[in-house]
Amino acid sequence: MTKKPPAPSRSLDPFDRAILRIIQRDNKMPQRQIAEKVNLSAAAVQRRIAAMEKSGVITRNSATVEARAVQMGITSIVEVMLTDERIQTVDAAKALFRAAPEVQQCYYVTGGVSFMLIIVSQDMTTYEKTTRRLFAQNEAVASYRSLIALDRVKTGSEILIP
Repeated sequence: MTKKPPAPSRSLDPFDRAILRIIQRDNKMPQRQIAEKVNLSAAAVQRRIAAMEKSGVITRNSATVEARAVQMGITSIVEVMLTDERIQTVDAAKALFRAAPEVQQCYYVTGGVSFMLIIVSQDMTTYEKTTRRLFAQNEAVASYRSLIALDRVKTGSEILIP
C-alpha cells in the first residue's frame, strides 16, 4: 500500500517562498533567471530547490495537460460514501482510488461524505465502466453521486504562498 509522504520538515524562509511562487507558475524557468528575480546566485537557488525536494516541500514536477487535447472530455466530481469509516475500509478505499489512473484528485473529507474525487474519462461509456469498477462493484461503497462538469473554469492552481 502506498503511504502518504511525511509532512515537510524544512522551515521556509522568504527566499524559499519567493522561489516556490516562481516555480509553481513555471518550473522550467532557468535557475539563473530565478536567481535574478530573488536576488540569489544560481547555485544557491539550485541548492534550495534540491533541499525543498528532499524535505518534501516540493513533492514532484509535472506538466499540466489539457484534457480535451488528449480526448478526455468528461470531468466528474464524485461524492463517495463508504459503508463504514473503519481504518481498514478507509485505507483500502484510499489505496484503490490512489491506484486508479482516472482519479485525478482524491480527498478524504468530513461532512457526511467519505471521499470527494475528480475523475476524467474519454466519454460516458468509459466513465460508466470506471464507476462500476470503483464504486458499484465495491462492497465498501454505500453510495456515490456524480456531478458532471460543464466547463473546467479553473484547474491546476498554484498554492498561495504568503
